[in-house]
Amino acid sequence: MSETSRFILALRSKGWSDTEIANFILWVETGEEQYRPKEEKNNNA
Repeated sequence: MSETSRFILALRSKGWSDTEIANFILWVETGEEQYRPKEEKNNNA
């Protein structure tokens, strides 16, 4: 469980909301596309 806690804390530090984190974990576990993270548009290029 400590790995999971570090994983969640790292995503929070990157600015992810708790809903985004939960959806990501659901996507990893189930593979359902509805939970897949949306691609970020990076305009710093």
